[in-house]
Amino acid sequence: MSKAAHYQALENMYISAPVNQIYQPKILIKKAQAIIEIDLSSRYHHAAGAVHGSVYFKMLDDAAFFAANSLEPEVFVLTTSFTTYMTRPITDGIMRSVGKVVNKNRSQFIAEAVVYDEKDRELGRGNGIFVRSRSRLQDVAGYQIAGGNL
Repeated sequence: MSKAAHYQALENMYISAPVNQIYQPKILIKKAQAIIEIDLSSRYHHAAGAVHGSVYFKMLDDAAFFAANSLEPEVFVLTTSFTTYMTRPITDGIMRSVGKVVNKNRSQFIAEAVVYDEKDRELGRGNGIFVRSRSRLQDVAGYQIAGGNL
């Protein structure tokens, strides 16, 4: 399978995940990098009227995760730890997260992500460790390109 087909299949897997019916994200995956965007609304707000920290975490973890899985063509990776820093509140607009792999070895990937607003102001950042699971990507729901499962 080509790298481009792998990236497309990962994008399809992400979009088809049931949780993303809530967020309606857009995703672009490249080698060791992933970019995710969501259009914010009040449904993501906490009681004080700003976006809840869980949305920051999701955006950061997802971008770092897919950056890592872009380098692993056979199996689904797992987040084993993730540290999140929220540095600026946001209420509406577009939230964009950019993840990239900063280190890879035989047993793990280390990836970082930064989340931005529409004006490219940093809203938060995070880093995580990801490991290979035993789940083959070809067996994971949604991992497919146009025309069916790979």
